[in-house]
Amino acid sequence: MIKQKNSIWQGRFDGDEALQQRIWQRVSLQNSYDEISPKDFVLHGFAVDEGVRRNKGRVGAALAPEVIRRNMANFPVVKPDFSLKDFGDVACASTLEAAQAELAAKTSSVLANGGRSVVLGGGHEVTYAHFSGLRKAFPDKKIGIINIDAHFDNREPEAGIGPSSGTGFWQIAQEGAMHSLHIGIQRNSNTLKLFDTAHQYGMHYITADEIFFENLPGIYERIDDLANSADVIYLTICIDVFNAAIAPGVSALAYSGIFADAAFMHFYRHILQNKKLLALDVAEVNPALDPDQRTARLAASLVNEWLMS
Repeated sequence: MIKQKNSIWQGRFDGDEALQQRIWQRVSLQNSYDEISPKDFVLHGFAVDEGVRRNKGRVGAALAPEVIRRNMANFPVVKPDFSLKDFGDVACASTLEAAQAELAAKTSSVLANGGRSVVLGGGHEVTYAHFSGLRKAFPDKKIGIINIDAHFDNREPEAGIGPSSGTGFWQIAQEGAMHSLHIGIQRNSNTLKLFDTAHQYGMHYITADEIFFENLPGIYERIDDLANSADVIYLTICIDVFNAAIAPGVSALAYSGIFADAAFMHFYRHILQNKKLLALDVAEVNPALDPDQRTARLAASLVNEWLMS
């Protein structure tokens, strides 16, 4: 039997007992940030891909939040205290910059009230917005960023175009010291200039070629170095880091991208288990280019790993 809470949050109904419930049964639709309790997962969609358009990518990611929600809805609940509060979507009603400022204000309210922030993009311009919310909520804390991505996204904005999905880390660096680790970086997707910029700004990285099972101890060490030096951790995942075979619906395909295999899941879950992790987002899912919703399902599964960790 299929039941629904609204037109998006719906799924299989096995019963109302705690052992039978699925995520759609535990979602509450909210509009007051005063009702957030400590440790609640609080969800926003970032239905924006103006940054992808500015960055000359394949547009369509603005449609992703609803599709990812639908793919999250039917996952089973495995934690008795699980709570997910959905505050709807931020859209690009006027400018990209205004949409980023709106998301920053909303996620700041979540974090200031003790919630854990989850954002479904949208383009990877979500990074600057989400980080800005963290900085607003924790102005005196050191924020460590883990970026799982094929790209550094540290381009300087083009004159006459402005910030885009590829400029987030450049923007962050202009506002103070950056503490970041970028995992999955592709040498065939970043110019030498972008590598040089990463070195100048202290952006530590692990290339896609370094992600294999035997190298997990070294990857764990790099993750722990960042986490131990930070007060708060923010994790952002650009789905175009994954191989086109499992993530075809993205703005920039990666024929040699990584897989969500055992090596990946080991270090990914290691990040999720860190109590300093307070914010996570997924970006660059493009439903218009996603056969069988494979990419959206992958994004939903990665979010679910945190919800149920």
